[in-house]
Amino acid sequence: MQISDFADFLAASPSAFHAAENVRDELVAAGFREDTGTEPGGHVLLQGGAVIAWWIPERPNAAMRIIGSHTDSPGLMLKPDPDVVREGFRQLAVEVYGGPILSSWFDRELRFAGRVALIDGTTHTLSTPPIARVPNLAIHLYRGDVPEIDRQVHMQPVMGVDRPLLEIVAEQLRADGVTGPDGAPVQSGDIVSHELISTDSQLPEVLGDTLAAGRMDNLSSVHASLKAMLAAAATGAGGADWPRDVLVLAAFNHEEVGSASTTGAGGPLLERVLSKIAAALGDPLEVYANSLLVSADAAHAVHPNYPGKHDPTHRPLMNRGPVLKINANQRYASDAATEAAWIRACRAANVPVQTFVGHNAVPCGSTIGPISATRLGIPTVDVGVPLLSMHSARELVGIQDQVWFTEALTAYFAGS
Repeated sequence: MQISDFADFLAASPSAFHAAENVRDELVAAGFREDTGTEPGGHVLLQGGAVIAWWIPERPNAAMRIIGSHTDSPGLMLKPDPDVVREGFRQLAVEVYGGPILSSWFDRELRFAGRVALIDGTTHTLSTPPIARVPNLAIHLYRGDVPEIDRQVHMQPVMGVDRPLLEIVAEQLRADGVTGPDGAPVQSGDIVSHELISTDSQLPEVLGDTLAAGRMDNLSSVHASLKAMLAAAATGAGGADWPRDVLVLAAFNHEEVGSASTTGAGGPLLERVLSKIAAALGDPLEVYANSLLVSADAAHAVHPNYPGKHDPTHRPLMNRGPVLKINANQRYASDAATEAAWIRACRAANVPVQTFVGHNAVPCGSTIGPISATRLGIPTVDVGVPLLSMHSARELVGIQDQVWFTEALTAYFAGS
């Protein structure tokens, strides 16, 4: 895996909807069928900002190997009526989505990306040019170390152009070749609803042996699982050198806000797909018991300026290998048996393994792992690449970690 391919994927995926469509498009280009079939070969299903793909070999085993991740990231979501004029500035009304590091969104040239719906019911994915910025307050006006940030008052971006937001969106749709309900060029009045979130317009940047970019939580996992699935399809998963387990990729939306949606891990989407596959394989109870879910989500690298935030004996470092995540209170779904399965896959790929266990006095995040494990009853392990600045507008990942993670997921799909 070339890091440039990952950087290109990040640049082309400014929203959950873009990421899901890009996964779908790459799989379809590789021969996957956009359907819900259970015959041998590749299948892919796109629903909103989520995508599920599965590969069924000839004479499949009664078992599935699943990788779950998520396509969304924290940011600033446009409210339904976004245009505001204040103190002579045109601004955008936004709602904070998820748990972003708010200070990281200041003084960045922002685009807004996602999907819009027209009056005829069609939906369209788009990304605007850079149009807005959340300006910092000059230090002369507060004279403190850090000014307090009010999510409602201080996070509303200032637009760089004096035009209503939907006029800019309609212009972008026209540039993308979208027409209105009557076949004429689409107008702002044709747009009746939208899901558009802020995204930093700066492209991913290689810094030595690291990559700086937005949305690597969790597109690092989406991209790695996509490459693992493509490798399986290209080499004929289920053939003489592969196990005959069904391979499944699931990239959900809305993980950052709890996963409780039609396209989130707490919703019915994956369960319905797996139930159909399991029924075709035989006894669903046997299939689920024989299966394994890898919950792939970014992990915390030790921060050199805040080393005390990590456990003294479990200290993941960047470019030292992907991370196995463990929590006694089930914030992660790993257990002894699933941890061993992940370590086997890493050893088969000659990839080092690091372990993250939270500091007892520091809050611990969670993932889709416990949600999916609870809903499906499938043994699950939580893993991911170590990041710095998680939930910032710009995060940092080790290049070698991303390469290793892709290789480990490929080995997992290969039956290791």
